[in-house]
Amino acid sequence: MNRPQHTSAPLPDPTMEMTEGWHCLHLYYRVDQDKLNHIDQNTRATGREALASLLNPEREDAPIRMQTSVVSGHKADLHVLIMDPDPIKIDSIKQGIRSSGLGPALIPTYSFVSITEISEYVPTLDQYAAKLQQEGADPESPAFQAKLKAYEGRLPAMNQQRIYPEFPDFPVYTFYPMNKSRVPGANWYMEQFSNRYNMMAEHGISGMKFAGRVVQVITASTGFDDWEWGVSLWGRAPEPIKEIVYTMRFDKASAKYAEFGPFYLSYIMSPEEAIAHLKL
Repeated sequence: MNRPQHTSAPLPDPTMEMTEGWHCLHLYYRVDQDKLNHIDQNTRATGREALASLLNPEREDAPIRMQTSVVSGHKADLHVLIMDPDPIKIDSIKQGIRSSGLGPALIPTYSFVSITEISEYVPTLDQYAAKLQQEGADPESPAFQAKLKAYEGRLPAMNQQRIYPEFPDFPVYTFYPMNKSRVPGANWYMEQFSNRYNMMAEHGISGMKFAGRVVQVITASTGFDDWEWGVSLWGRAPEPIKEIVYTMRFDKASAKYAEFGPFYLSYIMSPEEAIAHLKL
């Protein structure tokens, strides 16, 4: 008796790269002054040149996105943000810093591993249309159609920025990790999707008020690091960073369900400027 043959689609080839989006790594370092003092001047000079070249985002074969900043406070001195499809290319930056002439004096204090993503709470066109109707808009009205068409035009660019983000030319930067709460009475993951979706919609409206003053990129770290998301905020000036975090904490998604990790405030500089500022 011939048994029926069951066939299935072939599995994709194993890969370290994403189907869409990029890997992301935050690196934070503290300068150990005692160890720096024990590095001879020639090694320090060649180390500065090697580090500036390694962290140059314009060099050939650099990761697709790379940015340096100097960190305020004692948590760290130097921050490097890296994004690329290849996690090994990203890791090569970490290894290059370690093995440089200045490596012994640059002590890792924190890192965060994540990937870019399009959140499940970003409304599709159909979900946006349903939301307009819930707000009382007539789907046959010209105003409804105009809003729908405008959103349809914005959505591809918005999603492009989420998974392949451009870094803005803003001088102030803050990073922090966060989770959604699982405590009794405030367990995000026990809420129905519709409730979570509505809370995140409210959260998004709060953030949109800071358009032009703050640029936000959220990367996903579930299964990659100890927190679930990493939040990057670039500010046109220092004040909007404080204002956006404070304002959005009153939204239910944050006030009831958010858990925050440490905040790292830094100021964007070129590698050469950062090296000079840190007196390496």
